[in-house]
Amino acid sequence: MRKAVVIGGGIGGLTAARALLVRGWDVEVLERNDLAPVGAGLAVAPNALRALDTVGLGDAVRGRAAIGSGGIRSWRGRWLLPTNVAQVRERFGDSIAVVARADLMGLLTGGSGAPVVHTRTHAALTDAGGPDRPARVTSDDGREWTADLVVAADGIRSATRATLFPAHPGAVYSGTTTWRLITEGADVSVAVESWGPEGSAGIMPLADGRVYVYAMSRAAANERAADERAELLRRFGDWHDPIPAVLRRAAPEAVLRNDVWYLATPPPAYHGGRVALLGDAAHAMTPNLGQGACQAIEDAAVLAHAVGEGSSVPDDLAAYTSARLPRTSGMVRRSAAVGRMSMIGNPVARTVRDNGIALTTRLLPGLVLGALDTTFGWRPPTDGARPARSGA
Repeated sequence: MRKAVVIGGGIGGLTAARALLVRGWDVEVLERNDLAPVGAGLAVAPNALRALDTVGLGDAVRGRAAIGSGGIRSWRGRWLLPTNVAQVRERFGDSIAVVARADLMGLLTGGSGAPVVHTRTHAALTDAGGPDRPARVTSDDGREWTADLVVAADGIRSATRATLFPAHPGAVYSGTTTWRLITEGADVSVAVESWGPEGSAGIMPLADGRVYVYAMSRAAANERAADERAELLRRFGDWHDPIPAVLRRAAPEAVLRNDVWYLATPPPAYHGGRVALLGDAAHAMTPNLGQGACQAIEDAAVLAHAVGEGSSVPDDLAAYTSARLPRTSGMVRRSAAVGRMSMIGNPVARTVRDNGIALTTRLLPGLVLGALDTTFGWRPPTDGARPARSGA
């Protein structure tokens, strides 16, 4: 049995662990923190649901999800780009499934097929390995693991990426910050993202009646407010209903705020020796396409397929890079571009943007769904074939 060690117990790392277990690998996950039910919500797109099908969790996510129509509106409530869930499902076989992050984490860590997870284990790569030697990982308390494969799912500040590619410039600040929260007691039935003078704000109903709320705005790095809910109301409190009402229902301590950093420059490869970079460690992106977690889940399915039984891991990892780097690099660029568009501050430019989106939606409705083909239409590789090179 081949041995794999996964550094990082987030969504990407845990999905990779489960996918490798399905392929017959012996897997251990090393996570520096506890696996606490933190975070807010996630929009799991059809491409990621198909990847989750490969580890037997796609239907479980669908069963816990709120699925409904929605789209993009102006901050005053005008529809700019409405979406129809039936059309999305007809074209892609699925619609976007909105779930609480804690629910997805629970599925990944529970039931049969769950990986062994060592929490409070701060681990680092000490040898990337090669064709004739295993990779090595050491924890700060002196424990050591040797492995045929190391999966580095250690996030945007990945120490593993820095070890493999010390000349890589790392993450850059996008100029924006985000807030996320889940609140109760709000009567919301439609998922909407709205664009306006402060940036963007979104509300998405969850299946249990709670509401996932997120917002994005321009801000200096590390800028913080004493009361982040009050800051949200200051920025978005005069936007269209139900945004102000939902924000007023939120508990101040439930609001999470994070600055948005991303990898504007991709690493030269997503592997080195017997080590694979996965998720934010490889291609951290802004949240504007809703594809950060989805692409990490895709990575996991492609990686497990590429290494298969593990007969020639370094060669297999080259195939993984070939399959993933073009697709995810394009996704990073497009997400940043959408972010810049949603953050337009000049009122004249915003009017031009909004009118252009609304006119295109009205005159060329098929163009909107067609633009999603590359993202939502992705399918995991099948047995009997190496992962195909995938464009963005």
